[in-house]
Amino acid sequence: MHSNRRSTRNASEADMTRLSWMAAVVLSLLLLASLLPAQSFSIGLRGTGGLPTGSFAQATTSSSTNNVLIAGAKNGFGYGLDVGVGIGPLGVYGGFDQIHFDCETSTCQTDGKYTLHGVTVGAKLAMPLMSQLRPYVKGGVTFNDLEGGYGGSSSNRLSTDKSPGYELGAGLDYSLAGLVSLTPQLRYIGQNLKAKIPGVTITTATTEQGVNYFTFDLGLSVHTPFGGRR
Repeated sequence: MHSNRRSTRNASEADMTRLSWMAAVVLSLLLLASLLPAQSFSIGLRGTGGLPTGSFAQATTSSSTNNVLIAGAKNGFGYGLDVGVGIGPLGVYGGFDQIHFDCETSTCQTDGKYTLHGVTVGAKLAMPLMSQLRPYVKGGVTFNDLEGGYGGSSSNRLSTDKSPGYELGAGLDYSLAGLVSLTPQLRYIGQNLKAKIPGVTITTATTEQGVNYFTFDLGLSVHTPFGGRR
């Protein structure tokens, strides 16, 4: 009973921390928007398909040591929120991600999944090709963490620290009705995270593990009509 209460409390605290991170990003961009002349502001929701790569995607038959715990991830799906401020072709953005990756049963429990949460801040460059179409490139710093299970038992749980990583992306902003845009994009996220396991002490010598993946996102955004779209 006490264990369940602690788990519920820890989950609630983690949710509040993620909401605080995203609220800080949104408030910072709103403050920036209020200080810039002729700026544009946008906010959008997106669906995300994730494709793990590198050691994150490699299957393993052992989970006895930390350096093989975060492995065996398969394709996943999730959602995200983006906000942005820009002047002309240049802009800054912030985003939130939550992606659920399936997991190989040799690494995770039978119903195992990895759940990734985090926020991103970065810069964006967009160039108009025509009145309705603007391709763009973007790059930013990510702050993600991962939760999941391992070792064939539902009692084996792990989480990670929230460490900085990076994302690189490219996409299109296609205007549908002046104030609304369809925004498909491709991103690569690279990061190294340390696994945290109940009862195991994390030290500076603990090996960080690559949790890298591609995403394909399809979003819908609403933006102000002045200063260019973001």
